[in-house]
Amino acid sequence: MSETRFKLFSDPVHGFISVPKNLILDLVQTPEVQRLRRIRQMGVAHLVFPGAEHTRFVHALGAMALMQDALKNLNEKGTEISSHEYTAALAAALLHDIGHGAFSHTLEHELVRDFEHEDMSRLLLGDLNERFDGALDLAIEMFDDTYERPFFHELVASQLDMDRLDYLRRDSFYTGVAEGEVGVQRIIKTMRVHPLDGGSDSHIAIEGKGIYAVENFLLSRRLMYWQVYLHKTVLAGDQLLRAILKRVRWHAERNQHLDTLERGSDALLYFLRRDVHADDLRDPAVRQRYCDIDDTDILFSLKQWMRADDPVLADLSRRFINRDFFRVTFLPSHPNAPQIESWRERVADWLIANDISDANSAERDARLYITIDRSGHTAYESSREMITIIDREGRTHELTERTDSPALSSLSGSVVKPYVCYPKPVDLPLDAVTDPI
Repeated sequence: MSETRFKLFSDPVHGFISVPKNLILDLVQTPEVQRLRRIRQMGVAHLVFPGAEHTRFVHALGAMALMQDALKNLNEKGTEISSHEYTAALAAALLHDIGHGAFSHTLEHELVRDFEHEDMSRLLLGDLNERFDGALDLAIEMFDDTYERPFFHELVASQLDMDRLDYLRRDSFYTGVAEGEVGVQRIIKTMRVHPLDGGSDSHIAIEGKGIYAVENFLLSRRLMYWQVYLHKTVLAGDQLLRAILKRVRWHAERNQHLDTLERGSDALLYFLRRDVHADDLRDPAVRQRYCDIDDTDILFSLKQWMRADDPVLADLSRRFINRDFFRVTFLPSHPNAPQIESWRERVADWLIANDISDANSAERDARLYITIDRSGHTAYESSREMITIIDREGRTHELTERTDSPALSSLSGSVVKPYVCYPKPVDLPLDAVTDPI
């Protein structure tokens, strides 16, 4: 009996995912990809949406599965795709997010200055390519958008790429937020490779009959951002976790409480004790240290630091582990400097009253307990990269030129919401704000 050419992974979102038993399965089995099993897809969102425990690993498989569907559809519509291109595109989709660190976007900029996970993904692609004797050369060209057929890059990284199509559908499923459900297969089935007006290069375009599925996708993306990714309690968890790492870094820079700090993960402390820049990741040894960190290192360290002799670090760590988050209130506008100073004074007084800080350190410590920030999102960046619609005559148009939905035009604008994050017992004089969580 001959061996099957695919390994099946059971996925509650897409059903059975068929992974070819070639380079793709070999990549799945690498430590770099297996590491993604230990990194949650949605950062701290599982503390708000209990079902959102899914990982970067299953998202990577999902993006690869959708790439299979997209390539099959394009081939059926007359776009020739060689077996080499097929494998390279699957590899690029599988590895597109391989550079994500612990807790995904929450800590993306906390451990390494000027860090971008896309750049880290590119470095790791180079490492894997060297290990596989150049087998990823074409996948890297697609990832870099240097391949002569640009539509492959658009399937990996664009406003309708396999990454976005998978994570919206997957995150909606695991959070139970129905507004995020999108017609993924409808969008893929209406994709076509088509030259843009005035050009010869072939790009991804959407047939006219798929326009409503695309509109729903963009609307769902905005709803998922405000209801899930930028939910007030998610923002509170993000800020709390960042405050903990700032406190540890502050102690490490001053060689304080070293016995307490050393209870944490060595891999994590390597970055908290140093000022590591993104350029330093070009050193394979530093890059490996970054890959040694996953969600487990963060949680282990926080459980240790709950018993810290620094009351601030102990309190902040306890709050995260026990989900005792701060309050987040959205504001009508960004507060001025005197308002912020007044709020910090109130928090400092609360820290002193609760024996967390003394009079000499309360003003400094208060900056870890109150954060003024802003959240923002643009659902459709038409000025940077448009979505193309093909009409019945074969002419191409930018999406908003062909839609009759007035709501869609507004999605190209950025929505920014200032907010303040602070301890719930503290009474801040906030005017004209939304109801607190």
